[in-house]
Amino acid sequence: MKQHILIVGAGFGGVWSALSAARLLDQHGRDDVAISVLAPQAQLRIRPRFYEPDVHQMQAPLAELFNAVGVAFIQGAAEQIDVNGKRVSYVDAQGNRSDISYDRLVMAAGSGVWRPDIDGLNTHAFDVDQIESAARLEQHLKSLASQPESTARNTVVVAGGGFTGIETATEMPGRLRAILGADANVRVIIVDRGARIGAALGEGISPTIIEASEALGVQWRVNASVAGVDAGGVTLVDGERIEANTVVWTVGVRASSLTAQVPGERDGQGRLHVDRNLKVKGQEHVYATGDVAYAATDDEGNFAVMSCQHAIVLGRHSGNNVAADLLGVEPTPYRQPKYVTCLDLGAWGAVYTEGWDRQVKLLRKEAKDLKTQINTTWIYPPAADRTSALAAADPLIPIA
Repeated sequence: MKQHILIVGAGFGGVWSALSAARLLDQHGRDDVAISVLAPQAQLRIRPRFYEPDVHQMQAPLAELFNAVGVAFIQGAAEQIDVNGKRVSYVDAQGNRSDISYDRLVMAAGSGVWRPDIDGLNTHAFDVDQIESAARLEQHLKSLASQPESTARNTVVVAGGGFTGIETATEMPGRLRAILGADANVRVIIVDRGARIGAALGEGISPTIIEASEALGVQWRVNASVAGVDAGGVTLVDGERIEANTVVWTVGVRASSLTAQVPGERDGQGRLHVDRNLKVKGQEHVYATGDVAYAATDDEGNFAVMSCQHAIVLGRHSGNNVAADLLGVEPTPYRQPKYVTCLDLGAWGAVYTEGWDRQVKLLRKEAKDLKTQINTTWIYPPAADRTSALAAADPLIPIA
């Protein structure tokens, strides 16, 4: 009977785990280990692009790719993780419940936007966290054209001044004018708890965010938090009322709640602490990767962030190492010392930085061209060709 590697999740971490595990098995000529990916859809949803229009196109099919490298896909949503019994219970597309056993488990269940208990938030606020919710926002924006002109109709409030909030907000003037007309008097406001504009991304990048925001007409309310959301706008903690028919929530993400079923230490975002080989600390048969892994990137005290930049490389290592565990060969410890950011700033352009202190290296069009290449090429999965797909999953591929 074949041994079984089960990967829960088909995001960046899950897909690259599957490819990397298949690569190592292929290198050792082993056909006695099966790899399965359990996820609701055989799609890699390109989450970093959900702030853009035409969000329904932001996914890549996986069925042919998995077939090419010998990975089985199981359509379903994991519900229970039994680490003692080495089983995962899931619900399939028809609503039927099933169990699947494993010899090694890779938790790659991803993350979701955090919605605190704020009055009206769940009822009235949109988000760009999942493709379905981003599509609802897109349909709502299109529907604004049929509403009578008003300040509220023309105003979008984005709660959160982090990476997602800034990209969503700076893209919004162009999206609104494409719907309401080039001369529409649109207003986009970022509400952020930080003490200054762009505080979440550090001092090095903040001046660029300020410049782009001013050029685009994006306003900021700093030192501010949302107290309530309703159909007509938001009320801030200090009592300010902003009339807006569109409120987008981008504040904070949390690791999948499935991680709570795996005994182990977690960080403040619910990510499981892992060792250098991405095995969950205290677990013999469970690995974690992508947004559910609290993983050290270097020896300087830096840890992976919830982004595809880290999830792809984490996936290459977790897949390799979970297969190495079963094969009894040496693992490849995870390291990713180079850290970069490429922040989209709408029609103004973009900004590219290097280092954890975010030293600005490229601006405006140069950075925008790089961002476009990242978003449309680099983060997509390889073609469904066995040789090239397995080669792309090498955990030792140099990171540019």
